Amino acid sequence: MGRVRQFRSFCGIDEVTASSSLWKAMVAEYIGTAVIVLIGCGSCINWGSPEKPQGEATMVQIAIGFGITVASMVQALGHVSGGHLNPAVTIGMLFVGRVSLLRSFFYLCSQLIGGITGAAILRAVTPEARQGALGGTGLSEGVTPLMGLGVETCITFILVLTVFGVCDANRLDVQGSAPLAIGLSVTTCHVFAVRYTGAGMNVARSFGPAVMSGMFDDHWVFWLGPILGGVIAAVVYENVFQAPPITTDDLDKAQITAMAKLANKEVIADRTTSI
Repeated sequence: MGRVRQFRSFCGIDEVTASSSLWKAMVAEYIGTAVIVLIGCGSCINWGSPEKPQGEATMVQIAIGFGITVASMVQALGHVSGGHLNPAVTIGMLFVGRVSLLRSFFYLCSQLIGGITGAAILRAVTPEARQGALGGTGLSEGVTPLMGLGVETCITFILVLTVFGVCDANRLDVQGSAPLAIGLSVTTCHVFAVRYTGAGMNVARSFGPAVMSGMFDDHWVFWLGPILGGVIAAVVYENVFQAPPITTDDLDKAQITAMAKLANKEVIADRTTSI
């Protein structure tokens, strides 16, 4: 019986048959990924011309477009699905046992279809003369597939390592916004890699525009690189950097610290209102 339960848990059979939460999570992953592709890839559309060069998409514009959109979608939908919104994150979590096999499969399908949907909407609202590759990824001149693979692996490693770090349930020291930290990692990786590969780090983000534009040059780089980076980051964090389990003493210290901060805020508020 123990092995049967382990098998059912690994596959996620009970998640499919006993709860509607999985289907809600699939919708969240679909919508979130579609929005990321629509807004992020939309920021890559080139509206410039010899007469109006200021209309060209800039590296900072693209980085902010993707980073803030990712942060917003993780914040908005994280409570429903965990806010993966990226096959590299899902596969990394599957590899270390954070999610079941069936949930991963359904998430991946939702993300890829969401990526295509976002690219389809972008194509529908963009003049044909401006569409180009619909903000898709591709290797810059002089960048070999092996170089591109290395870049995509590195930036996805950074992103997924950030996801695991800020979402570690055993950490009591994490303050601030986890979605913001994830969004900032996306932003910084774009600043570095957008000139090399377009900064994919998300299979769905590369796949959707490729399907809608028909441009699949060196497309395997944007599957293998993110998957490798995500799996390596998940394994490294899980086995090297994961915080130790929380003890009763840790909870007591955290409670005392929280109470002290609350008391300090009340004192400051009292001083402010008495002026």
